[in-house]
Amino acid sequence: MTLTSHPPALPLVREVLDRITAYLAVKGVDSPRLSAEVLLAHALGVERQDILLAKDRPLAPSEEDRAVALAKRRGTGEPVAYIVGEKEFYGLAFEVTSDTLIPRPETEHLIEHALDSFPGDAEIRFADLGCGCGALGVAFGVERKWALGMALDISEAALAITRKNILRHGLDQRVTAVAGDFSMLPCPDASLDLVLANPPYVPRAEYQGLSREILDFEPQLAFLPPQYENNGLAAYTAIIPEAARVLKPGGVLLMEMGCSQGQAVLSLARSRRGEWEETSISKDLAGLDRMLVAVRSCGK
Repeated sequence: MTLTSHPPALPLVREVLDRITAYLAVKGVDSPRLSAEVLLAHALGVERQDILLAKDRPLAPSEEDRAVALAKRRGTGEPVAYIVGEKEFYGLAFEVTSDTLIPRPETEHLIEHALDSFPGDAEIRFADLGCGCGALGVAFGVERKWALGMALDISEAALAITRKNILRHGLDQRVTAVAGDFSMLPCPDASLDLVLANPPYVPRAEYQGLSREILDFEPQLAFLPPQYENNGLAAYTAIIPEAARVLKPGGVLLMEMGCSQGQAVLSLARSRRGEWEETSISKDLAGLDRMLVAVRSCGK
């Protein structure tokens, strides 16, 4: 199926939506109707709900051309978030590019648990490890007005986007983007109350089986850094002892994981005898293992 512009009469919004939806369905992309609505709204510079309320509005040729061009990009598998340049996370809009992982809804579970762990007026020092676009650190900073934090990533390109999102949400006085590696966090001992981490955790054997949207467009570094081991656990092997070093007694480590890695990650934390007072695995809304919760021991 091909997608062209300019039928004889000016097309209506609903007609263009139907054509783009059909085109994207043939191309095999996820959620073709939703993609069509978001892309048409972006082409017109309006919100998605405006499209749904104005289905009989005629489109000028230039508007239709923009919508068709965006739809063709989506037809190649390019994620909608990269096409429109942003993604919502925890109710906030974040700029994203092909240098950053697209934030996923399941990662919001870390924010919810972090907010439950600290009262609203607490003075918190935190770090967001593997920050990507900065979604975790920025979302937590927005919700906790007395929090001061660091967003760390090994990718300078990703950190450039993080800095934009920090500014976008007015956190430039409280959150700093820093280049660094998980195994050597630039923090003094016992200096943090909270460590948030969404590290790369996909085993090499599983990576090639991921969707074309991931393989062709999202940064491999966010899923499978080349220096890491085949089982996807090396990031946890680095983070768990470093988090124990930088967290204060009673401090909290919240770390996302693959749904099949819960017991392995839990074993890594529990093998660090005396460092963690509590360790558990929290499940996401689908009932899958999703997050390590570890509380720093007060005894060491």
